[in-house]
This record gives sequence, structure tokens and C-alpha cells, in this order.
Amino acid sequence: MTALNVTAVERVIDIFEAFQASQRPLSLTDLAEAVNIPKSTCHAIVATLTARGYLYSLARPRALYPTKRLYDVARAILDKDPFVERITPMLERLRDTSRETVILGKRQGDSVVYLQVAESANAIRYSARPGDIKPLYSSSIGKALLGALKEPELRAWFEGRTLAPVTSATITEPESLIADILKSRRAGFFQTRGENVSDVWAVAAFFTVNHETLAVAVAGPRHRMEASLAECAQLLVATCSFVSRQFQGK
Repeated sequence: MTALNVTAVERVIDIFEAFQASQRPLSLTDLAEAVNIPKSTCHAIVATLTARGYLYSLARPRALYPTKRLYDVARAILDKDPFVERITPMLERLRDTSRETVILGKRQGDSVVYLQVAESANAIRYSARPGDIKPLYSSSIGKALLGALKEPELRAWFEGRTLAPVTSATITEPESLIADILKSRRAGFFQTRGENVSDVWAVAAFFTVNHETLAVAVAGPRHRMEASLAECAQLLVATCSFVSRQFQGK
């Protein structure tokens, strides 16, 4: 795929995210400004999306809004998901017993992508969305996925790498982070204490399904997690073990 094609894809995504952010119909001018592209380019993309049934136009005010088609396409895809939909009830049970937000994630290059999120019912909670991207080295899921590597592979990943601080608590010295990951692997779970989001603590553990390594995290505000971290870790490890058994041989 050429750089031009990649840019076009990004602009389509940006347009839908502009509607998500505004939560109202937008004129062509509004969209072009929100996505920061020329009005003529925006018009061409909008015309295609409208012709394919993904947008519809309003006469008064003269504006555009997405149809339900994108939702129906996404729903049909999710209904056939080979893994995430099946594990979601297990994640929700972990959320209910831990009373904190539970996240399923997978490595994507040098980052973590969130595949599913079961948010805590608490008014003050860690909030996230499927599709969120986090650094491997500062997130609990990332640490767990790095911890799934053999030690030589783990050390090789850090070679020549500069780790930018995400918060004031992020561990950016490679040897310190390697030691933290190896210690956590022996304990059976991985932790972050405000390293990815200030004042958010999390525990994570990894498991393998169909030769894919994934990780689950329990995350919440420090004032609750500090007292319940051991309990959350115990529930987390039990859940990951249960998931592995459920998918064994599948």
C-alpha cells in the first residue's frame, strides 16, 4: 500500500472520529476543519462514503451524519470474532469480583492494543476503549507481554532503545525495567504504579491461546488498588488460568 493510500484511509477514520467527538451533524466545512484537510479532498471522501451508504445528508441544517451501516458492518464482524466475544463474559466476571476495570490486550509491534474493556461500575475508575494503543514498557499489559518473552529476547528488545517517560513514575532505565519484569514473572503477575497513567495502578498476567500471547489487566485508582492489589492479582491469575483451560486445544 502506498503512502497516499494510507493517508486516504487515515482521513476516512478521522472523519468518523470527528463525528464521534462532536456527536452532532457536521457540515462539509466543519468536517474539513476537524480533520484538517482541504475542503475539496473532504468533499471527495464524503461523496464516496455517501454513495456507499455510510453517510447521509440533511437539508436543514445543511450537514452530514453517519448512517447505521458502519455499526451493522462492525456488529457482523464482531459476531464472528473467534476469541474476544467468547472471553468477554470471563472478563466481566473478573471486573465484578475485583470491582475495577478489566482490559484484554495484545502486542502490536512495540505497543499494546486494547482488544476489550470491561469498565468498573465505580464513579471514579480507570476508563479505556478497545483500540486504545499503549506503550509496551509503561503499561501493565505491555510488561506482561514483555515478560512472556525468553530473557535473551527480552534483553534484545531493550537494546539501543530510548524509553520516553509517559508519567513521572515511568521506569525509563532499561536494566531497572528488565529487573522489574523478571521479578514480576517469578511472582506470576506484573504491576504498574502510575507509570502509564498518573495515579492509576494495575496488575496484569499473560496467557497463550492458539499460539497467540495475550494479557489481561485489572486497573484502578491508587487509593483503592493500593489496598486491594494482592486480591486483584489473585483473582487475575485465576481468571487467566481458567481462560487458558477453556481454550486448550482449540
